[in-house]
Amino acid sequence: MAVSLSSSEADDHAEIADINVTPFIDVILVLLIIFMVAAPISTVDVPVDLPASAAPVTPRPEKPVFVTIKADGGLVVGERETAWAGLASEVGIATGLKKDMRLFLRADKTVPYGEIMRLFDALRTEGYLKVALVALERGSSPTAPQTGTKP
Repeated sequence: MAVSLSSSEADDHAEIADINVTPFIDVILVLLIIFMVAAPISTVDVPVDLPASAAPVTPRPEKPVFVTIKADGGLVVGERETAWAGLASEVGIATGLKKDMRLFLRADKTVPYGEIMRLFDALRTEGYLKVALVALERGSSPTAPQTGTKP
């Protein structure tokens, strides 16, 4: 803001060369408020009532190959316990070396996520890319694993 110290009449009507930043700050604050209000609204999911699928439940193969990680970290392929070092040979025996066969992975609730990913990596390294996770359906008994998918 400019201040004139002379009392001359000509100086009273001179233009002030300073920028008035008050309107600029007001505009910036209004834009800030608009973005603060609009940002949460733009991240809300769109509610959609999806139709139900009429596809039948995927049938379980006649002889599925289960790879199980027990709570203590031990591995079981089918019905045979194995060590991590013997995983590839046991899975090869169980699948008949068919790399395109689907494997069903079961893991105890207490098994760390890192161990499950370690098993996925070991199976992928051996060429088994079709791995399905086994879970119980709500209301199922814990003794009968469910491998099919429901619509």
